[in-house]
Amino acid sequence: MDTQLKIGKYTFKSRLMVGTGKYPSNEVMKDALLASGAEVVTVAVRRVNLERGSESLLDHIDLKRYTLLPNTAGCYTAEDAIRTARLGREALETDFIKLEVIGDPKTLFPDNEVLLDAARVLVKEGFTVLPYVNDDPIMAKKLADIGCAAIMPLAAPIGSGLGIRNPHNIRIILDTVKLPVIVDAGVGIASDAAIAMELGCHGILMNTGIAGAKDPVRMAAAMNLAVEAGRLAYLAGRIPRKLYASASSTLEGLIE
Repeated sequence: MDTQLKIGKYTFKSRLMVGTGKYPSNEVMKDALLASGAEVVTVAVRRVNLERGSESLLDHIDLKRYTLLPNTAGCYTAEDAIRTARLGREALETDFIKLEVIGDPKTLFPDNEVLLDAARVLVKEGFTVLPYVNDDPIMAKKLADIGCAAIMPLAAPIGSGLGIRNPHNIRIILDTVKLPVIVDAGVGIASDAAIAMELGCHGILMNTGIAGAKDPVRMAAAMNLAVEAGRLAYLAGRIPRKLYASASSTLEGLIE
């Protein structure tokens, strides 16, 4: 039996987290969230109307089914990210936060130094911080040491769909920190998700790979299955890689 995913004080059965942006319609989003099997959905505090009522994203999310993970997407300074996290906590009544501090508008890579500064403040304020970070084992260790609840390294640039570009660094991060490692950004197809989970990652957060697909609902279902399959394969343990063939049936007792 597999254990559940535990992040700080939160526990989840599903290891797939999904975003709420870029869908062709709110109805498609609702169907895709359901097909994904996810229990956690992330919302951009700065980009959506968080007040219940007309034109609010929250009107289309079943808060009895899903745990909201507000994020600080669009922030470029520690001060802005901290302010946005506080707004999310007040509006959504949660200490759960995906912390993003972007350092470059073209690549959307995180600014690791500023991210660390913001994370340090939010951890002290009692937030359950999930930092979005480059696949840097040293920075992952620093974020873990200050009390973050999980590490969210990118697989590739946000929305690129390039898949796991540096599996070796992801493996090193897994060996370096004793926290859940949740791959975030770059997953484009089900095989990308399976590879991440086969490496030993504890979960995956994705948005564009599902929302941008020709059929987001089917892709959400595919990602759900891929995450489960990759996790099972990791737990089962792969066979060693060999350069030459190895017979699958014993050769003992064969008549020459």
